[in-house]
Amino acid sequence: MDTTNLLSYSFIQHAILAALFMSVACGITGTYIVARRMVFISGGITHASFGGVGIGFFFGFSPLAGAALFAVLAALTTENLTRRKILRNDSIIAILWSLGMALGIIFIYLTPGYAPNLMSFLFGSIITVTQTDLWLMFGLAVVVSLVFIFLYKPILYVAFDEQFARIRGIPVMLLNYLIIVLVALTIVLSIRTAGIILVLSVLTIPQNIINLFTNRFDKIMIGSIILGFFASLLGLFISYFLDIPSGATIIFTLVVMYLAARLIKVITFGKKYKSIT
Repeated sequence: MDTTNLLSYSFIQHAILAALFMSVACGITGTYIVARRMVFISGGITHASFGGVGIGFFFGFSPLAGAALFAVLAALTTENLTRRKILRNDSIIAILWSLGMALGIIFIYLTPGYAPNLMSFLFGSIITVTQTDLWLMFGLAVVVSLVFIFLYKPILYVAFDEQFARIRGIPVMLLNYLIIVLVALTIVLSIRTAGIILVLSVLTIPQNIINLFTNRFDKIMIGSIILGFFASLLGLFISYFLDIPSGATIIFTLVVMYLAARLIKVITFGKKYKSIT
């Protein structure tokens, strides 16, 4: 089957759009995550969302809606407890991570009838995205883009120097809560394409590849969007022709790209480079 015929299928068209919208949202929020060194906080939010998936199945409403609710609550709880220094960051992440996974497993086990197929939630399946998923992803990509465009400088100050941001009169707490909610929603809506287990890679690997060659925040965001989209398309077509899982193939493609970029960097420029982290 040639590529032209392949592109005529609606599920492939949906997958390409999903890859584009995911790349925009993940490219932008992922750059903030990497700059703030929030990767493992994002991991905690990701796995906590599984509790919402299980509750959604049990009570008969959208698992994605349940995941979104859990992810936002986990994000706000993590941010709040961290700010108030009630628990150490790693402890908060471990508790929410474990709680979400445990609740998800319990409620899925208790769901009457046949156990639901969780493979698409755990490992992603970009070719199964629905029209509703696409609209939600499009809306999120637009909101994330607008927030970072209009609040770019305040976000930049908060990402690298919160004390300076406070001196400039920036509402640091409000901005932190806003961005952590956007991160949580980005994670949830990316679950359909990359899965709970793998979504963290989409949020971090493109950024680290681009960061090998530049430490400019805006360039890393734009480069991550482009690279994430290219890797998603490449992984999608490879997975289709080899008949292997799409989410895992996309992540594997990104890892190979990172290793290749790292090798190019060392050969061409040497080992020294500045990182935003």
